[in-house]
Amino acid sequence: MLFYTVMKPLVQVALRVFFRQLEVRNPKRLQMPGPLLIVGNHPNTLMDPLVVAINRRDPIAFLAKSTFFQNPIVKAIMESGNSIPIYRRQDVETGAEKLTPEQLAAQNEAIFGRCYDYFDRRGTIMIFPEGSSIQERRLRPLKTGAARIALGAEARRGFQLGLQILPVGINYFDPQRFRSDAFLNVGPPIQVADYAAQYQQDPEAAADALTEEIRQRMEVRLVITRDAAEDELSQQVERTFGSHLNPDDDPNTLYDNFQLSRTVQQGILYFEQHDPTRLAEVRGQLSAYLQELRQLGLTDEALDASRQRTGNRLSRAAEATLRLVLGFPLYLYGAINNYLPYKLPSMVARRATKDAEFVAPIMLVTGMLTFSLGYVLQTMLVHHFTQDWRWTTLYALSLAPTGFYALSYWNNLAARLRRLRALRLLQKQRPRMEQLHQRRSRILQLLNEAREAYLTARKAKRA
Repeated sequence: MLFYTVMKPLVQVALRVFFRQLEVRNPKRLQMPGPLLIVGNHPNTLMDPLVVAINRRDPIAFLAKSTFFQNPIVKAIMESGNSIPIYRRQDVETGAEKLTPEQLAAQNEAIFGRCYDYFDRRGTIMIFPEGSSIQERRLRPLKTGAARIALGAEARRGFQLGLQILPVGINYFDPQRFRSDAFLNVGPPIQVADYAAQYQQDPEAAADALTEEIRQRMEVRLVITRDAAEDELSQQVERTFGSHLNPDDDPNTLYDNFQLSRTVQQGILYFEQHDPTRLAEVRGQLSAYLQELRQLGLTDEALDASRQRTGNRLSRAAEATLRLVLGFPLYLYGAINNYLPYKLPSMVARRATKDAEFVAPIMLVTGMLTFSLGYVLQTMLVHHFTQDWRWTTLYALSLAPTGFYALSYWNNLAARLRRLRALRLLQKQRPRMEQLHQRRSRILQLLNEAREAYLTARKAKRA
């Protein structure tokens, strides 16, 4: 339980720093008393249990694949994090620990018994029934292990235990990027005792039926695309024109973004069936538009800003320039003091793994070390030269706020430079830029027409 006594507060801070927004929909459901089995999708390895654990007050035990427990150091970390090994056939057949089918069954029977005992003490366990972690917007076929554990625990107590299954959809909007967003979509609980009669008649059929209900509850709380091409198109639309398609978006919640993502994906499916010509034109126009933006070193926001009225543009440019000039000394201070701790985690992660699912967890852990050690060493160095605890304390307190300011300043400066580049290109290559604006207007027209057609068809279907 070391994680909950020592590490959880540190991880809470680290995740709140790593993510720009970490939002939980229906957070009260996540505080339900045990016995409770939480089931979630698994796109981002160790980040997935962490983002759930920091948002639940009571401790959670996690079922993790046994390969994590083969290294003594990792095993100690996993056990301190309240993790329980689960033995999968593919792991024990190819890994260092060879088990016969009988030994595998015995091992997992013992693990199931530990879970039953945990539920008897009104504990909470989390499991990822997909069985593996792949960074994609999919829900892979679910294993029946979660259902079998839940039904076995209830059956041992004559279906009087009161065990509930809580489905959680874990949605990342840009999982490998620092200061991106994460959205936990918590569904209503499933009463395991509702499957008592079916279990008594046919345990395997009951496990299959419960697994199917888990899948349905999770599926509606996720953005799911069928393949890489569909995912690329939907993300291009969301990231480039999301604010135009969803003008009433509330910046204080991620739920609007989630709904937009699902609507875009469902719209793609609709037009594949009912108007593939329109879909093909959107795909082609959008691909060409984004490729030309990349060639010119522009963004859609910078291109759009270049068409604003001159008077409005000049006043906003003057105001932005003044803020950048006045804020430069503070930016420089924050950048110098935070550059190495900020850059090292991404450098380490990219060198340490080629698996996208492990990039964010490695960045998180490395960042916790680099910022903690860096801040301590820098503070000690300042005290060595000043020998004054007042200045040392002020310096230490300034590090994190000025680091965030430096990151915000840099992003604003980069956006400002892109807008200036768009204005220069408009002067030097006006025909090309005018053509690009026309392409942008055509894409917006197509998207708005498609949006209206899709929403009309959906309303008609509901009526």
